[in-house]
Amino acid sequence: MQAVGFTWRRLSKNISNTKSVTQLKKIVKIAFSDKFLLYTNVTISVGLSSVGDAIEQSYEIYTDDLDKYDAKRTMHMAFSGAALGVLCHNWYKVLDKFIVGKTLDMVTKKLLLDQLIFSPIMIVTFFGSLALFEERPLQNFKAEVSDKFVRLYRAEWLVWPPAQIINFYFLPTKFRVLYDNTISLGYDIYTSQVKHNKGTGNLVKVA
Repeated sequence: MQAVGFTWRRLSKNISNTKSVTQLKKIVKIAFSDKFLLYTNVTISVGLSSVGDAIEQSYEIYTDDLDKYDAKRTMHMAFSGAALGVLCHNWYKVLDKFIVGKTLDMVTKKLLLDQLIFSPIMIVTFFGSLALFEERPLQNFKAEVSDKFVRLYRAEWLVWPPAQIINFYFLPTKFRVLYDNTISLGYDIYTSQVKHNKGTGNLVKVA
């Protein structure tokens, strides 16, 4: 009887696990469907931008560069992540619509357009979205772009070309932003560090 009871418990557990896996597959399928893909991509971007800033703040607290965790700063980074998520979502749709195929030539074209056109747009949007929360948005935006744009753009060329070759060659459009954000977690930590570097003297404090 104990053996029978044990067998039924295992079967029930397996059935439960099967149901859980099936439900998870359904959720993923719905989340990455055309209807909900924008919301999914924005949610991913918001989440990982927040995590990246939280990790950077933890490091700054550890090194005594920051006194305590700043939740408002993470919320601002999350807002920036939302803006960048919308841009990425639409950029990949446009790119895949006009450059069709996964040949070396097509992947190279996408990579060059991504680096030469979209990367600068993303960096400017990053600083612009965060400047909205500062006392003098336009002044801070101009100062940060002038002071930090080249630093981030240089980092873009180190991180993204090899990553985007995989993205453009192997992945369907709907998974591009998810892949981007997975790779971008380390880069998000770096952008948070660059943004909140206290060495820039001509910036006005965040509101």
